[in-house]
Formats: sequence, C-alpha cells, structure tokens
Amino acid sequence: MSTSSRPSGAVVVIGSGISGMQSALDLAEAGFKVYVVERGPAVAGHMPMLDKTFPTNDCSMCILSPRVADLGRHHNIEVLTLTEVTGLDGEPGDFTLSLYRHPRYVDESRCVSCGRCEQVCPREVPGEFNQGLAPRKAIYKPYAQAFPNAYVIDPQACVRCGACAEKCARKAIDHEMQGQKRQIRAGAVILSPGFELFDPVSRPELGYGRFPNVVTSLQFERILSASGPYEGHLVRPSDGREPRRVAWLQCVGSREPRSGINYCSAVCCMYATKEAMVAREHSPGLETAIFYMDMRAYGKGFEQYYRRAREEYGVRYVPCVISEIKEVPGSRNLLLRYRDSGGAFREEEFDLVVLSAGMRPARGSGELAGVLGVELDGSGYCRHEEFNPVVTSRPGVYASGTFAGPRDIPETVTAASAAAGYVSRLLSAARHSETRVKEYPPERDVHREPPRVGVFVCNCGINIG
Repeated sequence: MSTSSRPSGAVVVIGSGISGMQSALDLAEAGFKVYVVERGPAVAGHMPMLDKTFPTNDCSMCILSPRVADLGRHHNIEVLTLTEVTGLDGEPGDFTLSLYRHPRYVDESRCVSCGRCEQVCPREVPGEFNQGLAPRKAIYKPYAQAFPNAYVIDPQACVRCGACAEKCARKAIDHEMQGQKRQIRAGAVILSPGFELFDPVSRPELGYGRFPNVVTSLQFERILSASGPYEGHLVRPSDGREPRRVAWLQCVGSREPRSGINYCSAVCCMYATKEAMVAREHSPGLETAIFYMDMRAYGKGFEQYYRRAREEYGVRYVPCVISEIKEVPGSRNLLLRYRDSGGAFREEEFDLVVLSAGMRPARGSGELAGVLGVELDGSGYCRHEEFNPVVTSRPGVYASGTFAGPRDIPETVTAASAAAGYVSRLLSAARHSETRVKEYPPERDVHREPPRVGVFVCNCGINIG
C-alpha cells in the first residue's frame, strides 16, 4: 500500500450475482464506498432464474428480492450495468480502474418500465432469461424484478424501426446513445464474475438441441417457475403435455476427463434432488428417476434432504451412466439405454429428460483475469492461496463466489463475506472517508394521531418474511 497518501475508501466489486451483492452490502455497511460493475443489463446473475433453493425449498426470489432492493437503494453503492473493466493500474490501497460502459439506448432516469415500447416492438429473438424456451423482444426488461428498473435495447436484434421511440411518452429511448469511458480510484477489487453452464450440445449422444424434450437443468427451473414461460405448469416443450415420467442425468459436463473437465460441479446432485421433489409437488403422480455416478450430499442438511427425497417423495436413484438417448417416433418420448449395477443392459422410456449441466468459468472471465493480472488454474478458475480461497495472486484483488470454483449459494455467500472482511482489514484506515451519511426527513409529532400499524407476513418453504 502506498505510504505517500491515504488509501482509497472505495472498493470495486466486479459482478453482481448473489456473491457480488453480498460483498457490496457488507462493505457499504462497514463504511466503504462501493462500485458494483456488471457486464449485463441487470443485477443478480443466475439466481433469479431459479424456482426454489435447496435444502429448504425456499422461493429463490423471496430470498433475493430484498437484497436487490437493498443494493439499489443503498446510498453508498453505485451500480454500473453494461460495464466492462478495461484496465487496472496501481497497488493495494491506490488502484485506478479503467471502465467502458456500453450504451443501454434507454435513459434509466426517464424510463418508468411501463412496457409500451416492448408491446410495439416487431422483432423477437430467443430469451436468455427463459433459456430459449420463450422469445423476448429487441427492447426488453431482463426479468420482472430487475434492477435497474428500466428497459434495454439489444443492438444485435434491433432493426431501428423507431416504433418503440414513438410509443415512449417519457422520451427515454435514444438510438444514438454512445458508450462512455470512466476511471475510478479504489483501494481494492473483488472479483465475482459468476459462472456459466456446460453446453450439452457438445455431447450429441444425449440429444440436446435435437430432441425438444431433452432440457438442461436451468431450463427445467424455468419450466417449474411461476414466472417462467409455462407459468409454473409442468409440461413438455414439444407439445405442452404434462409428463408422467421424468429422468435426470447427472455429471453432464462434470467429472469428464475426456472433455478436459476433471472436477465435480458441487451442486448438481442436490439441485437435481430439489427439482425432482418440486416436480412431484407440481404433479403428485409423477415418476422421477435420477441416474447418477456418485451421490455427493456433503453440506449442512444435505443428507437429510436426500433421504427425504428418496423416502417421502419416492425419487428413484439409479447408479449408472447413460450411454445414449434416442427419441421414440410419434410420441417424442426419450429412450434411455444404460448398464445397471449388475452389468445388465436396460432401456427405459421417459416423457422428459433433464440434463444436470455442470458449472464452467463464466464467459470472459479469462480475459478479465488477464486485464487484472490474476492467475487462473488449469480449469479456468481463479488460482488462490491454499488456505485462503479468496486471496488471489495479485495483492489487493480478491476472489469471491464461483470465480474460485463451483459452489452452492450458502457457500458463495460465505465466501463473499470473507472477501469483504479481507478488504475491510486492508482498508481499515480509510473507513468512512468516501461515504456519505444518509439523510432522513425531519421528525414530526404524531402522538395525537390515530395509530397506523401494518403487519404483513408471507411464507415460502420454511422462510417467513
């Protein structure tokens, strides 16, 4: 750290998934100015796409929404969406980050998210949030509760017809909006760029992309979700019919040395178990089977969760590796061929097959590591100290979430708070040096007024809020 000047009391958090949000909120509450740099048009990463979370089966958005709201309204957090880091200079306590913010083509300060622009847009493309199961317009809102609460134009899809601009009463749309360069001084950087799922198209024997009733685990989350393309009804993509038998195939893109993926993705066993349980709740007569190599239920409450799925929900666990999936002509059902534990070949027919896709480093994380001078391991994840999984090869730059390796949500949140703790220690001398105090409206005497008390309680899973 520079001895010639006081360290900066600002921190840059790169990535705004649950990990980035946790780090940002911890640091802002600890007395630091926080810049959240997000390359996408909205915060929160993959978590809004999930229906429920294991092992409590709480609604994902019930957990996430309060954090998104806190992030958006915190007076010491500035969120920069559609922004990339293009350079990092300096030393711990005195970094200078160069940023480039891509145009949104919609003025966030003017947009009220009424949706009239989307209604008149003539251009449709596959929607990322629903994993291609439903289209979105060229001008769109990433998801219903998105922050910033504003629309964005996809320049690759937009035909510049001007219909949206004509419909916008707030004059928020600007097709000529330009990108902006910016530099920020910060004392430390936290990297939480997230992850992406393995693309099963590279496994043609599994039929993904060829058979419509073979879906990924994240697509199945969108099928189950009430905010998804089927409004929470468990149906097949091919014909909208409710399936009677659903199979999950584990370790698709995990523990595959032939594909160069030698690691376990840590979450697949449990999220498949969760999806099978929730699917049974949607359709009580549903038959569910999970085809797995090894069951890895190592977290707190995970073993009990696994036993509950097997004993209370009737989820069948089959130890094997599926060698091939074939489509049945006419019905579009799927035929699974495998060798059982006794060595005999068997075939089973299912209405729907879910591929439990493993985690991979986020697209662009390698380039980001190069820009920041951070070393990666052989799998593309951040190389960190053996007993300090948030400490990277560059002093003052810390890793959080799945940038350091596959993690579930609780472990990700723990790592995010750990990274914030390291930063707080590094920049303790600069605490409160760049923050501003929240101003409250003046108090008034209400003792003569009738009491106004509201009690609002909702529950989801075992969560009460």
